[in-house]
Amino acid sequence: MVLGLRNYIDMHLLSRSVSNTSLRAHSFWLSFALIPSISASSSSSFSSKSRAEPISVPSQPPPVPKRVPFTLSLHGHSWQDPYHWMRNTNDPDFLNYLNQENSYAQAFMADTGSLQRTLVAEMKNRMPSKVSTPVECFGPWLYYEYIPEGKEYPVLCRRLQTNKPGWAEKILSYVKAEFRREEILLDWNEVAEKHGYVHVGQCRISPDHNFLAYTLDATGSEQFMLQIKDLRNGCIIPMEPVNGVVSLAWAQDCKTLLYTIADENQRPYRVLCTKLEPGNTDDTLVFMENDPSYCVDLTSTKDGKFITVNSNSRSSSEVYVVDATEPLNGLQRVHERVSGVQYFLEHHFGFFYILTNAPMKENIKCSHEGLYLARCRVGDIQSTTWQNIFYPGEDTCIQDMDIFNGHLVLFLNKDGFPMICSIDLPINVDCKHQMLIEDLNPWFFPIPSNSCSIEPGSNLDFMSSVYRVVLSSPVIPDVIVDYDMARRTFSIVQQEEVLGAPSNARSCSSGYELDTLQQHGIEKDAKDKNVELERWKDFSSTYCCERKEVISHDGIRVPLTILYSPKAWKSSQSPGILHGYGAYGEVLDKSWRVDRLSLLDRGWVIAFADVRGGGGDDPSWHKTGNGLLKQNSIHDFVSCGKYLIDEGYVQRDQLSAIGVSAGCLLIGAALNMYPNLFHAAILKVPFLDILNSLLDPSLPLTMLDYEEFGNPGIKSEFECISSYCPYKNIRPRGCHPSVLVTASFNDSRVGVWEAAKWVAKVRDSACSSCSPSVILTTNMSGGHFGEGGRYIQCEELAYDYAFLVKAMGVDMN
Repeated sequence: MVLGLRNYIDMHLLSRSVSNTSLRAHSFWLSFALIPSISASSSSSFSSKSRAEPISVPSQPPPVPKRVPFTLSLHGHSWQDPYHWMRNTNDPDFLNYLNQENSYAQAFMADTGSLQRTLVAEMKNRMPSKVSTPVECFGPWLYYEYIPEGKEYPVLCRRLQTNKPGWAEKILSYVKAEFRREEILLDWNEVAEKHGYVHVGQCRISPDHNFLAYTLDATGSEQFMLQIKDLRNGCIIPMEPVNGVVSLAWAQDCKTLLYTIADENQRPYRVLCTKLEPGNTDDTLVFMENDPSYCVDLTSTKDGKFITVNSNSRSSSEVYVVDATEPLNGLQRVHERVSGVQYFLEHHFGFFYILTNAPMKENIKCSHEGLYLARCRVGDIQSTTWQNIFYPGEDTCIQDMDIFNGHLVLFLNKDGFPMICSIDLPINVDCKHQMLIEDLNPWFFPIPSNSCSIEPGSNLDFMSSVYRVVLSSPVIPDVIVDYDMARRTFSIVQQEEVLGAPSNARSCSSGYELDTLQQHGIEKDAKDKNVELERWKDFSSTYCCERKEVISHDGIRVPLTILYSPKAWKSSQSPGILHGYGAYGEVLDKSWRVDRLSLLDRGWVIAFADVRGGGGDDPSWHKTGNGLLKQNSIHDFVSCGKYLIDEGYVQRDQLSAIGVSAGCLLIGAALNMYPNLFHAAILKVPFLDILNSLLDPSLPLTMLDYEEFGNPGIKSEFECISSYCPYKNIRPRGCHPSVLVTASFNDSRVGVWEAAKWVAKVRDSACSSCSPSVILTTNMSGGHFGEGGRYIQCEELAYDYAFLVKAMGVDMN
């Protein structure tokens, strides 16, 4: 995969976001990992109490932190922040306050203990005792991961292939057994047992398969440490400690490793080179980025011939190319940086294939401002003109690409839905005519449904003609599919196992999913019609998944996905949850989650609002919901919430909201503007004090986030941010929904003080009957991503669900 800026921000941990708590989240090298999540046994529907019925609260009052006068002034405006002192996390009073809040939250949730235990038991009973990924061929090895029975985290393994022609006939049986011996490359559980926390950032196997380079965070601070393991003897290579490492790339000699180092604000800005040689203590500086709004990332081209040094801001990019055979022989810049212009490249037999949104030639017309595909010869890399290959068609947006010896893979969005196709290589470019994708005889991969998400596998073998993806939807458990691009057929490799699944879950065949192609005006390939029927489990007969378009405040249609059980749901009587994010151009995750069945089977509605600012049909969906237009995101979210109530999906006074990290800007602002719309909310590692944070350039991500949210140093942007900042706009002397706020003390993306300040100020402002039901829990040893273990997540989700049950006044009986 080309690591476009979209992927760069997500994968290299430079946005205020969190990833799913599943093996897929741990599988940084084998990204196709498939993990059964959690579920619930069938049970009767909940009934709802009246909102007027008070929530039981502890006899002890909530903690009251000290107030220290502090005034801020800018652009002729002044405001008070009596909790500014919490910015000093070493203050003993702050540590004491967090511990008091944890005690209060424990007391508040004490009467939900039985419910939590019930939910945890349900979830664990749905989980297979052992889960694993299918093997992936890479060179002479088969790589795979699994979570051992009773363990929290995965183990990365490999074994030699023995099925190549001639091998079995040439070696003795006892030697064959040795060749098939499993090798454990990395055990996350060992690291967690040693340090109490584990987060592996990147794993990179050397081209000769003798070394594993990986980055390790053992504290939650995301100060990743470089480790290199010699796979021939299983030993970690002794070296001077290197911290703050973000990305890695091997040179072709398999003894030279390039890596990026982050500065004190966790911005990767330098590229260094280390050699696996005895006595080597001095690493060589290869590149340094001095612009604080740009971050540096390393990738290798699929064929391994080049290493690309990618310097990216939120909206612009600049790429340098390094010959992987001579990594210290200098860098070649592909194109000078231009504001708003992005480009990412791959290599294929003497050509660089380039995804870019650079302005097109004057005689070329295109209906959108998204990415298109161009190329240039390696020798013409610094040419000011590239050869345009093709443009996406009407209502189609290119999102990413991958490249192989005989095929080009494109990730697309057409009419708001994800698609993927392959094109045979080499491409014969017609320079006289503007070409579209359809002119190149693409094969559009058959997928199950419009609501399906598509995640690429590792796909490391440049010579392969098979492309592996993970398909998932709210009603289709994750299914791993291999698409044979040469034969234009596909096969299902593995699907997530759901223990105790509803008996009426149906199996769907290729005839079901092929119909989705024609919905977008794409003709079925003749070979598709003859493909062997492949089946996967589909729960659409048990759970209804609807996609609606909600009219926002300015007439824009906002996609809303609604999930519920027709059997348990009751019109205008069911409680509901609305998820939202709306930042960085990220698409809201709507993939299968078995834990949702705990609520769906009890009549709850779960909805997903794809508001502006997140990912959409094309880049304009993101641009119309960030910066000076951020309020569009908030209005979109509120409109979706009102739609759920007005259309009878959710009972009035029974709607809740869930936000994570930057998504909490959305939720927090909506709670301020429409406090009676939501009965409860969950804010996880929340970004709530955006104004004060963006005024502090010493904080991680601040300079980078100016492109996303605006720079308060500019008056117009200051006024916009001030108008919706959740912390600044808390309503005085009014009722407030019940809120569970979770934070992590070592969070380097969103300071733990943001959650603490917001809770303290809400308690100051809310009425006496509401303020006790706003609670704060802080993980005193974790980071932005939490613990994330297989069984730990059961307890975390059971806690969240139990809070909503209590806050919404829902009766289990």
